[in-house]
Amino acid sequence: MFELLNEGNNLERILFGLLLTTKIAFISIIFSFIFGIIFGIIMTSKNKFINLFFRFYLESIRIVPILVWLFLIFYGLPKISPFHFSSSVSAIIIFVLWGSIEMGDLVRGSIISLPKHQIESALSLGMEQKTINRYIIMPQIIARILPSSINLASRIIKTTSLLPLIGVVEMLKVGQQIIEASILKVPDASFYIYGTIFILYFAICYPLSILSSYLENKFKF
Repeated sequence: MFELLNEGNNLERILFGLLLTTKIAFISIIFSFIFGIIFGIIMTSKNKFINLFFRFYLESIRIVPILVWLFLIFYGLPKISPFHFSSSVSAIIIFVLWGSIEMGDLVRGSIISLPKHQIESALSLGMEQKTINRYIIMPQIIARILPSSINLASRIIKTTSLLPLIGVVEMLKVGQQIIEASILKVPDASFYIYGTIFILYFAICYPLSILSSYLENKFKF
């Protein structure tokens, strides 16, 4: 196993693929959280058109597989428009679209679950809305959504395994290339390479799972 990883800097190539995987996931998660908070606040609106739009957006993301969205943006969009994004940018766009609406739904659910008497009491004391948002609403929302948002981040990281299908040379794609080049010399190369990738994914996602469970137990409402 170690000889296979050391041969031709294979381990270095896998780690470089891991870096690209982490980069795409990190950028997607950050923007998903930012847009998700904004979307979540907007989704509490009583405007029927706004609610209908976000409901359609949410259901289309949940019903249609992420792989189909990736193919649509990377392969389909250039056929009908002048826009042609690289595979990495296409991945980030889809992950942000997915993560933002999922995050938005978490924020929306947290906002509407807050006891109304808290806001009414604050208003009766003469507090301004921006002060209420800052000191009453936002701290509770953050505490409520933290465990679920970390789970969402973990799902985004794991879903990067689909990216080789649109040509992103991330960790799994690098592993496939190494296996193809080594299969004749090392017949069981696939076990060692995929085993290494398994360990790396586990090393990234397991701490997030532990953190999510810890926060879920800490912030019980």
